[in-house]
Amino acid sequence: MNKANEEHGDKNVPIFSILKNGFQKYSMYFFLIIIMIVFQLLTNGVLLQPLNITNIILQNSYILILAIGMLILIVLGDIDLSVGSIAAFVGALSAIFTIKFGLSTPVTILLCLAIGLLIGAFQGFWVAFVKVPAFIATLAGMLIFRGLTIVVLDGKSLSPYPESFQKISSGFIPDIVQNDGIHVLSLIIGAIIIAVYVWSSFKTRGKKVSFGFPVESKGIFYAKLIAFTVVIAAFVYTMASYEGLPNVLIILAVLILIYRFITVRTTLGRYIFATGGNEKAAALSGIKTRKIKFMMFMNMGLLSAIAGIIFSARLNAATATAGNGFELDAIAACYIGGASAYGGVGTILGAIVGGLVMGVLNNGMSLLGIGVDWQQAIKGFVLLLAVAFDIYNKNKAR
Repeated sequence: MNKANEEHGDKNVPIFSILKNGFQKYSMYFFLIIIMIVFQLLTNGVLLQPLNITNIILQNSYILILAIGMLILIVLGDIDLSVGSIAAFVGALSAIFTIKFGLSTPVTILLCLAIGLLIGAFQGFWVAFVKVPAFIATLAGMLIFRGLTIVVLDGKSLSPYPESFQKISSGFIPDIVQNDGIHVLSLIIGAIIIAVYVWSSFKTRGKKVSFGFPVESKGIFYAKLIAFTVVIAAFVYTMASYEGLPNVLIILAVLILIYRFITVRTTLGRYIFATGGNEKAAALSGIKTRKIKFMMFMNMGLLSAIAGIIFSARLNAATATAGNGFELDAIAACYIGGASAYGGVGTILGAIVGGLVMGVLNNGMSLLGIGVDWQQAIKGFVLLLAVAFDIYNKNKAR
C-alpha cells in the first residue's frame, strides 16, 4: 500500500502541472534566481564573481540575522522596531570594552550578548506582562537605545577595533592545506552539507512513506535534490576559488540551522506558531503565551546584539548612526519571504530568501550605478510586487 501511495504521485501527472506546483510553492526562490540572472547579465558577469558574492554576504549578514528573530516575532503577531538601535548600542559598548577598557574579544562578545539578552528581557516584560503593544514598546526602545548610543559615544565615532575583533566579520575560515589555489576546507564543508542534505531528504521521505503520509512525486523530489546539489556545489566552488567561506557565513549558517530546528522540530516551535495563530486558544490549551513572548523578545535582543557585533566589526568603528533602517530591512525580508502580517505563518528559510532578494537588489543596483533615491523607489516597488505575487501564488495553490 505504501509503495502504491509513493508511486501514485508519479502517474498521470503532466510535467507542466509539476512545474506549476513547484513554482507556486517556491515562488520566492524562483524570484531570487530571476533577479540574480537579470543583474548577472546587466553587470556583464560581475554580480556572481567570488569577490562580489563575498561582499553580498558581508553586507547583508547582520540583516539576515535580524530577520531570523524578527520572523519569530511576526509569527507571534508582534514586531520589534528597536533592533537597529539595539545593534548600534551594543556595537558602541563593544568598542568601549575593547578599545577603551582593553578587554579581550571573547570577553567582549560574552558581555555584549548578555547585555542584548537583558535589553530583550526589558522589552519583553512590557509587551508580555504589562501588555503594552509591541509596536509602542519597541518604538520607545528605538528612541531609548538610540539616545543611549549617542550618550556612551559622546556623539563621536570610536575606532579601530583589535584585529581579532575585526575578523568576526572580515575573516575567513583557515584552510587545512597552505596553498594559493582552491580553498580545500571549503570544498570539504560543501561536500558534507550536500551529503547530509541528501541523506536527511531520503530519510524523511522514507519515514513519510512508511507511515502512509502523502509525499511529493519522485520527479519533484529528485529535481529538488539535483537543484540543491548544483547550487551548493557552484556556490562553494566559487567561494573556494577566492579565499574560502567567510567567518560570518559560518555564524549565519549555524544560526539558520538552530532556529529552523527550533521552529520546525521542537515543542517550543509548535507553541510559537500556536500562539501566533490564535493566542486565546493557545492560552486555553495550556500554553504559557506570555512566557513564550517574553522569551522571544529576549531572543530578539540576543540576535540584535550579534548583528551589532558583526556590523561594528565590519565597519571597524562604532558610530551613533549605526543600525539606521535595519529594522525596516529585517521586516521587509520577512514579508518578502512569505510571513503573514496576521501572525501564525512564516519560515526561517523564507525570511533568509527575502533578505537575499533585498541584498541582491541593493548590490546589483549599486554595480549599475543607480542612485540611492532610485534604489529606494525600486526596492519599495519590488517589495510590493514580490509580496503580492507570493500571495497570489498561495491563493492559487489553495
